[in-house]
Amino acid sequence: MADNIVEVRGMTKEFVGVRALKGIDFSVRRGEVHALMGENGAGKSTLIKILTGLYQPTAGEIRFEGEKVTLPDVISAQKMGISTVYQELNMIPYLSVSENIFLGRYPMTKGGIDWKKMDEDAQRLIDEIGIDVDAKSPLRNYNTARQQLISIVRAVNFNCKLLILDEPTSSLDTKEVEILFGIMETLKKKGIAIIFISHRLDEVFKISDRITVLKDGAYMGTWNTSELSQLTLLQAMIGDKNVVMDRTLPYRSFDGAKTVLEVRDLSRPPFVNGISFSVKEGEVLGMAGLLGAGRTETVRLIFGCDAMESGEILIDGKKTVIRSPEDAVNAGLAFCTENRREEGIFPDLSVENNIVICSLKDLISGGLINVRRKKGLSEEYIKKLSVKTPSADQRIKYLSGGNQQKVILSRWLATKPRLIILDEPTRGIDVGAKAEIEALIREFSEEGISVIFVSSEMAELVRNCDRVIILRDGYQAGELVGPEISEANIVHSIAAGSGKEEQA
Repeated sequence: MADNIVEVRGMTKEFVGVRALKGIDFSVRRGEVHALMGENGAGKSTLIKILTGLYQPTAGEIRFEGEKVTLPDVISAQKMGISTVYQELNMIPYLSVSENIFLGRYPMTKGGIDWKKMDEDAQRLIDEIGIDVDAKSPLRNYNTARQQLISIVRAVNFNCKLLILDEPTSSLDTKEVEILFGIMETLKKKGIAIIFISHRLDEVFKISDRITVLKDGAYMGTWNTSELSQLTLLQAMIGDKNVVMDRTLPYRSFDGAKTVLEVRDLSRPPFVNGISFSVKEGEVLGMAGLLGAGRTETVRLIFGCDAMESGEILIDGKKTVIRSPEDAVNAGLAFCTENRREEGIFPDLSVENNIVICSLKDLISGGLINVRRKKGLSEEYIKKLSVKTPSADQRIKYLSGGNQQKVILSRWLATKPRLIILDEPTRGIDVGAKAEIEALIREFSEEGISVIFVSSEMAELVRNCDRVIILRDGYQAGELVGPEISEANIVHSIAAGSGKEEQA
C-alpha cells in the first residue's frame, strides 16, 4: 500500500536448529503507532533486529517507502531512516546531552567541532519534542527516565522515518509515561511511523493505532486497536496451549490453617504497587500474569534481593524486617530464582558443594567443616530428589537443566525452610523433568512447607496450586481459589482490568 513506510514479506529467519521467524508478513503505515505483541520467544526481537540491520533474513524481503531494500548493517538502516531505542540505554553519562544526541555526527568547522551549533541544534530538537532538559548539562544529571526520553531525541535526529521503541516505558513512572506518549503523538503528526513493543496492555491500547501479534515465530494477525478487546489479544498471544497433564489431585481447603507469611501493601513503584496476600502452612500459592506483571519483582522484595519502598512482611503473625537474602533465610524462607544459570548454580563447583552451600554453618564442628556430615547431607538430597549425576563430585554445569533445578531445590530444602519461593522452576527443562519437579512441589506442601509458585505456564498453575493471585502491570488484578482455578479464568482475570484502575 502507498501509505506503508515499511513492508515485510515472507520473512524467515533460521538459526542452528531453530526457526525463529516463519514467513512473517508485516507492515507499518506512515504516522501510526503500531504495537508488536507476543510472549517471550514469539519472534519480536528477531524481526526488529532484521529491520535494524543486526540480522540478515534467511528468506523474505523488506520494502521501504515502496522500494525493495537490503539492510546489511545498522548504519545502512539508520541512513535509510530507521532508528531504534532499546530498553537498555547505550549513552555516555559523562558527556553532555547535546554530545550524546550528536554522537558520531558532530557538526564541524575548519577549526574542529562547532560546539555552539551543536548545543543550539540539540536544544531546538529537545524543545520541539517537549521535554525539560538543558542540552549543555551532563547526561548524568538526569535520571534514567529522562535519559530514555533523550535517547528518543537522538534517534529522531537520524532523519528518522521509522522509530522502533523496545519496552520504552519499563523504567518510567505514570507521569513520565504521559510525557512519552505526548512525544509519540508529536512524532505521529510529523508523519513518523512508530513500532511500539510493550508488555503493558493498558499502554498498548491507549497509544497504538494497530496491533500485530506474533507467536512462536508465526504471524497471528493484525487488528485495529479500536476494534480489538484485551481478551482477544491475550488469546492470540497465548493460543490454545496443550496441557500435558490434567489436574488429578483434589483441591484443598486451608480455612483455619496457620498463616506462615503475610504481605501487606508491598510496593516498589513502578513494578510493585500495593501487593497484599497471605500464605497458609502447606499451601501452594500461584502467581500468574504476563511478562512484566511484577511477579518476579514481588518475590525478590519478599526475599530481600531488592529493597521495598513501603509495606510490611509478617511471618507467623510477627512483623519481620528482611533487608537481605540472609535475613530471609534466617526467617525460614527459601528462593529458587528464575535465572538458574546466572543466579542459581555455581557452575564450576560440585553437585555436593552446590547443595550444602547455604547450610555450611550447620556443618561446622570445632571451627572446621565436618566433611562426613557434608557428604552425608548432599547424598541424602541426591537420593531424596533423584538427582541424576555420576557422583556428588560432578561439576553441576555438566548436569541437565532438570537435574540442576533439583540440586537447587535440594540446597534450599537442606535449610529446612518454612516457605519456599519457586520462580519459573520448570523453565528450560524437558517434560519428564517438569513432571518430577511438579511432583516434588506437592511433596513439599504435604510435608507442611508453604510454596509460592511463579509460572508463566498457566497449565502448571492449574495443576499444582491451591490458590492463584493474578498480577498485572505491578498491581493485583484478581484471585482464584480451588475449583475456580482454570486457564480460562486466569486469562479473563488478566484481561478484565488492572488493579491500578480499580484503585483509581
